[in-house]
Amino acid sequence: MITQGVKITTRCEACGGVLMRDTGQFIDRGRLWWGTEGTCLSCPVAWCDQDFGDATPEEIRQALLAEHGPARLRLQDPEASAVPVLRALREAHGLSLAQARAMTDELKTTGLVGTLVEMELVASRIRQHSVRVTVETSSG
Repeated sequence: MITQGVKITTRCEACGGVLMRDTGQFIDRGRLWWGTEGTCLSCPVAWCDQDFGDATPEEIRQALLAEHGPARLRLQDPEASAVPVLRALREAHGLSLAQARAMTDELKTTGLVGTLVEMELVASRIRQHSVRVTVETSSG
C-alpha cells in the first residue's frame, strides 16, 4: 500500500490545549483515499474523517507537499505511443480527449507533479496499459 502522512500540532479550539492532527493520503483497492485524525492532549476532543475520490482536499494536499515535497511522474520513453497514455489518463481522471492530450504532453515533457500517492496512483493506471513510467521524489 502506498501511503504518505504528516503530523501537525495546532491549538484546540475547545480548550486552547495542544491538538495533534495526523493527516494523509493512501491508495486502497485502486482508489485515492485521504483522512484526518485529531486528538486534543488536554480535553476529550477527538475525531477521525476519511473519504475517497478524484481530488483530495487542498488543505491535506498542501500539508503533504510542504512536509514531503512534490513527486514527479515521468515516462521512461517519451517517444512511446501516446495512445495508451491517453487511454489511461482518460480512464483515471474522466478527462476529455483534449484534456488528456494536454496532460500527456506535460507527462512527455516536464512530467506530472503532485503528491507521492497521487503520482503513484496515476503511474499504476498507466502501467496497466504497458507503458513504463517512473515516480521521482526530491529524496531520491
